[in-house]
Amino acid sequence: MKTNKSVLIWLITGAILIAAMVVVGGITRLTNSGLSMVEWEPVMGTLPPMNETDWQDAFTNYKSYPEYKEINYDFTLEDFKSIFWWEYAHRLLGRIIGVIFIVPFLIFWIKGYFDKSWILRLLILLVLGAGQGVLGWFMVKSGLVDNPDVSHYRLAAHLIAAILLFSYTIWLALDWKYPEKGYMRVKTFQQTLLFVFLVAIAQITYGAFMAGLKAGLFYPTYPKMNGDWIPAGLEGKLFSSGWVFLTSNITAIQFMHRWLAILLTLMIIALYYNYGPSLIERNKKRLLALVIVVLIQVGLGIITIVYNIPIIIALLHQITALALIAIFIMNMHGARVVSTPN
Repeated sequence: MKTNKSVLIWLITGAILIAAMVVVGGITRLTNSGLSMVEWEPVMGTLPPMNETDWQDAFTNYKSYPEYKEINYDFTLEDFKSIFWWEYAHRLLGRIIGVIFIVPFLIFWIKGYFDKSWILRLLILLVLGAGQGVLGWFMVKSGLVDNPDVSHYRLAAHLIAAILLFSYTIWLALDWKYPEKGYMRVKTFQQTLLFVFLVAIAQITYGAFMAGLKAGLFYPTYPKMNGDWIPAGLEGKLFSSGWVFLTSNITAIQFMHRWLAILLTLMIIALYYNYGPSLIERNKKRLLALVIVVLIQVGLGIITIVYNIPIIIALLHQITALALIAIFIMNMHGARVVSTPN
């Protein structure tokens, strides 16, 4: 296997594009544009409507679905175009990402840059990427039947799948750049990092639930929720009503999202103070970056809630979540190099 910097650039580019895809998906959600394209055409759908007749056909098709009938019944063609372009950009970017992953992979493979283990790992990456496209349509389809809103469960699944794809791509890039096996492993550090990472995934999942059910429009106060630490309706129910209540009740979802954020922040700070002194300098800086970014993330989340979800702040909140995940992966990858060798 040849070590080549171009492979690293390719993987980093892919990770950046996946992050951009998530951000554009966030804009699509915030602008209520996600149901403007009512058909899934992976190949033929590459081109947008090219003339007035095509636009009228697309608009007429949109009119037969619940979102137009129940919400956007007063839309003009120009209004339809304004939501169409964001969803189109989201899908087009997905196609571009597919090409950017597949074509260089085949070129590098032919040139002999990968051994068998790397070929398998990269094929898994491509399958995950294709599955993400299918999952995206599965999500959109839930809003084209009776309810003009996508399932918040499918939205969360689509987002978490994108986060995991993003994470796996970064991990591969780090493996390519830092193939060393490390000097000393501290198993408890690695296990604790993984546990805290899973808490972060749970927090992001609740963020997706918040977006899917527009739960952020409720309880626009902090730290209390409209004057209560535990809002009416949650007392006695929070941990006794089952997972459906915790993942579908708007009040419960916002409560969980808030307190998971506090828990995650405290856990990351504890990680830094407990394990930071034993890390090599590179990893100590990565762990400190995790502390800084999670504090920024919490601050942006509070502003988003208090000011009724301004789009710019909400997007910054989402971008910071991606940065947090990227730094998590860097820390988890670097955990195999825990202390300086003798």
